[in-house]
Amino acid sequence: MIVVWRRPAKAGATTPLVVFLHGRGADENDLIDLADGLPNAYTYASVRAPVRAEFGGYTWFRNRGIALPVPESLRESIAGFRAWLDDPGIGCATRPCYLFGFSAGMMMASALLLDDPQRFAGAVLLSGAIPLDAIDAPLDGRFAALPIFYARGTYDDVIPQHLVTQSERYLRERSGADLTVHTYPHEHSISNRELEDIADWFSARA
Repeated sequence: MIVVWRRPAKAGATTPLVVFLHGRGADENDLIDLADGLPNAYTYASVRAPVRAEFGGYTWFRNRGIALPVPESLRESIAGFRAWLDDPGIGCATRPCYLFGFSAGMMMASALLLDDPQRFAGAVLLSGAIPLDAIDAPLDGRFAALPIFYARGTYDDVIPQHLVTQSERYLRERSGADLTVHTYPHEHSISNRELEDIADWFSARA
């Protein structure tokens, strides 16, 4: 996999890892600069998605509609990502690993959580949806006590509203997550205030 890294000066084998998962049509360089605004107690990695998007850049899965992954394509990406995580050089067996997904990257991050929630220490899920119908796993209590920061913009109309509502309802009512929820007055983006809140969330777990 193609990955861009940001490591603190004193990074070691047990330094927590945050993995950025970019949105549709972007690449591994899209989110990595967010690390500059996040705690230096973490190592940060931004991964390029494996599927070429039709209008340039990359994405995590083929679509059957807006924010509706083709299940087989999503499963292939999950398998490839898990193989990367299992590499001893990544070290997710020996240190906490967090996911940070934006838009289609939120869908990939939440799919990874649904697939194997015990593998991760927590997740930041932004401006996307959860592919509840594309993952064959028990849903009730799936994220039991897992720290999750979920946020979106109130003017964001990229993801169909019924999928956003369905995802929020799942997180609040069925997932069992240790959930932090924020909304911000912006469109399909990550604001400075949002990043500050995320930084505080990570600082509380460093």
